[in-house]
Amino acid sequence: MLIGRAEERAAIDGLLADVRGGRSGVLVLRGEEGIGKTALLSYAEARAGEQFLVLRGAGFEAEAELPYAGLHLLLRNSIDAIAALPGEQARVLHGALGLEQGQAGSRFLVGVAVLNLLSSLARRHRLLCLLDDAHWLDALSAEALLFAARRLGAGSIAMIFAASGDVCAFPAAGLPELHLTGLDTAAAAELLAEHAARLSPRLRGYLLQEAQGNPLALIELSAMLTAEQRAGDMPIYAVGAAPGAAPSRACLAFRDRLAVLPPKTRTLLLVAAAYDVRALDVVLQAAGKLGAGVEDLGPAESAGVICSWDGTIAFRHPLMRAAAYQSASTAQRMAAHRALAEVLRQRQDAYRWAWHLAAAQLGPDEEIAAALESSAEHARGRGGFPALAAAFERAARLSPAPADRARRLAVAAAAAADAGQYERAIALAEEAAPEAEDPVALAHLARTRAMAAMAHGHPETAQSLLAGAADAVIGQRRDVAIRLYLEALTPTGMSSDYAGLAERAARASHASLSTETPSLARALAGAGRLAAEEPPAGLSWLGDLIEGLRDNAYPLDLQERAQLAIWDLVIGDDVASYERAAAIERECRLQEAVGLLPLALALLARSQMFLGLHRDALSSAKEGLRIARESGQRYQAGLLTGIMTYVAALEGDEARCLGLAEEIATVQDAAIRNMRWVALNLLDLALGRPDRALRRAEEFVIGPAVRTVMVMHRMPDLVEAALQVGREDFARAAGERVRVWAAHTAQPWAEALALRCQALLAPEEEVERLYQRALRSHLRGGRLFERGRTELLYGAWLRRARRRSDARAHLQPAAEIFDRLGSRPWAERAHAELRAAGERRIWRQPGSGAQDRLTSQELQIVRMAGSGMSNREIAAQLFLSPRTVGYHLYKAYPKLGVASRAELSQLDLDEQG
Repeated sequence: MLIGRAEERAAIDGLLADVRGGRSGVLVLRGEEGIGKTALLSYAEARAGEQFLVLRGAGFEAEAELPYAGLHLLLRNSIDAIAALPGEQARVLHGALGLEQGQAGSRFLVGVAVLNLLSSLARRHRLLCLLDDAHWLDALSAEALLFAARRLGAGSIAMIFAASGDVCAFPAAGLPELHLTGLDTAAAAELLAEHAARLSPRLRGYLLQEAQGNPLALIELSAMLTAEQRAGDMPIYAVGAAPGAAPSRACLAFRDRLAVLPPKTRTLLLVAAAYDVRALDVVLQAAGKLGAGVEDLGPAESAGVICSWDGTIAFRHPLMRAAAYQSASTAQRMAAHRALAEVLRQRQDAYRWAWHLAAAQLGPDEEIAAALESSAEHARGRGGFPALAAAFERAARLSPAPADRARRLAVAAAAAADAGQYERAIALAEEAAPEAEDPVALAHLARTRAMAAMAHGHPETAQSLLAGAADAVIGQRRDVAIRLYLEALTPTGMSSDYAGLAERAARASHASLSTETPSLARALAGAGRLAAEEPPAGLSWLGDLIEGLRDNAYPLDLQERAQLAIWDLVIGDDVASYERAAAIERECRLQEAVGLLPLALALLARSQMFLGLHRDALSSAKEGLRIARESGQRYQAGLLTGIMTYVAALEGDEARCLGLAEEIATVQDAAIRNMRWVALNLLDLALGRPDRALRRAEEFVIGPAVRTVMVMHRMPDLVEAALQVGREDFARAAGERVRVWAAHTAQPWAEALALRCQALLAPEEEVERLYQRALRSHLRGGRLFERGRTELLYGAWLRRARRRSDARAHLQPAAEIFDRLGSRPWAERAHAELRAAGERRIWRQPGSGAQDRLTSQELQIVRMAGSGMSNREIAAQLFLSPRTVGYHLYKAYPKLGVASRAELSQLDLDEQG
């Protein structure tokens, strides 16, 4: 499939349409090598189909001196038709093609014969003649074909020539021409994605910039990447295009053009190809160390290989740089990198100096390995975790000592896992393991394997790896062991191994009994109580844990900060979780931490959901799900699907909710399974099917899952459902659990839910007081959807008590909340209650605002565009192609009633629920 080229395709389609209408036409396509001329010829042939007789030929440099070689190639399958021409024309054309003895005759007569032959063929069938590489046609063939092309007139003939941009190489005066430029950014990104999937965003951006929209360059440059470059993007910045797949005909042609240049000019070009910056002074200074100078630029400029201006140097064709690098020997490349390293060291560019020094070294060298390691943090700032992994892996390869090699490989493995490159991470970890002795290295290896295990849905394996490593290093590095024990708490809780949780917490508590970590000691002791008690004696230990980690001397990495966001949710602090998750999500994008980004987006989506930001929650979850699937993170994909299932239930979208629930029906993880059940319960409650929710109740009230504070997420629905079906005993038991857990959670929204449940179960004389207390708690902050439900229940109770005016005072805000949130069944119920209470105002249908017509991803993109971000910047942030961003904006503009990007900044696109 031809990507992009809308204007060029339209020109070809128009030409073929003219021919179908009985008119002839000609088009000359011009452009540099690899720009897509041949692909457009193939497009024309495909569009012509069976309605046309297609003659296809080409010029070849090796045959450019053979008279009529190009004409013979074009007409080789139509030789028999020559006999039908008038005698003299048939004779001269046979002679020109070498089919008869004798001379070809005058060039004019040959041209007339070609014109008449084409016209004769077109009388039986519409005719399409395609001439590729026309600039390499021999002069006589070009002359005859151009003679015919200028005189086609009527006759159902189309001729398309593809030629270089050099008009002198194929002069076609008087014929319509179309000059091809590079693909636009969106089309180039789409083509690159088709030929090189799963590149890091930074590497993808580099290739797009380097190729300048040239399709062949995109394909060739991506094919030249080594496996290491594909995984870690930084080496390609440092050493240019590396030897990879067999070079194409175009690349070989570029090499041939370089081969005729003087040796010193080729040396200068090699240095320019090896350097990723177009700084002419650096190139000349490094080339000078190899005997080349500014005077050696001239031959390359005259040959059209490079251009230099305003202190910069650039190759005129993107594949010329690759050819300059690949055509050099290994020794020559190493010399070029060594010269660049010397110059860059003098300029104190430590990052590039280290990489060029490494590229100039074949065997182990600790000095170079140490230089790469010291530049690693700078590498992270330039390219995120993929760059960090690449720097440490290269440093490991250069490490003479086994212990240093293992330590550096362990860091590379951890960075690769953070980047979402799990296969590479595990391979590096396995390579490091036999020689790893340092406690920090062992911790890196455990975290790498645990992260991969979590990604693949095995939290029990993750907790075993982390805790086992903590056990192994506790005698050497207590601080490292404590961090590993702490990290083991989250996967232990996810796997519902509460006995294991108690054991690990006790061990970690014992390990942390020191003057430096008293708050952690108290917190970890409390973690053990979560497993041993039902319910636990307070959850203040989690607050202690969060504060202890926040106040601790060592800085927290992204994984540890993500654990804090998880624990914020566990204690019900939605705002803190939202703020922490949003900060982590932003940093994950900056650091290209694809391995952590789905978790960050899941935490963000969940807190957005609780805060009533349903559209934002859905957008975050959808993006996280896409990235999780692309990077093979099955667990996070299930978690994100569970969040989307619950949002669908909140909105009362039964088809979407059931479809998403089916996707995770077979997942065995307790957290994901419980989210599915909670969503289905809420859906059934919203749609008036409380009996179905009660039938699932047994799965909530038995087993270890009830020992988590997620009780607050499940039980209030069951209290309401049980009362609707007359199961007061069940409702009272569930209500008591809500009351106890709300007291331990100590959040206003939790207190409000407990009071609401008590109001549902209380004698008539106590109901109003409890509802009013619940609403006061809601107003102190918390979950908007739950406040709407409390207002609805209270208002309905007041209406049944015939206090219609008082009822409307609570039913109206309930209806407004549900309208804003898009919770349609709940909104319908609130409006029905309002009508029963005497309200006669017209109901505003949910989703009547302009932005409500946007999809969640469209809303996310237009907000970013409205803030001034370009399509490329948005694409980098969302891990999409710029083409996809442009498509979403194109779809969003009519929905918002705007015609341009500038108008977006004038719109109020804040979340309305």
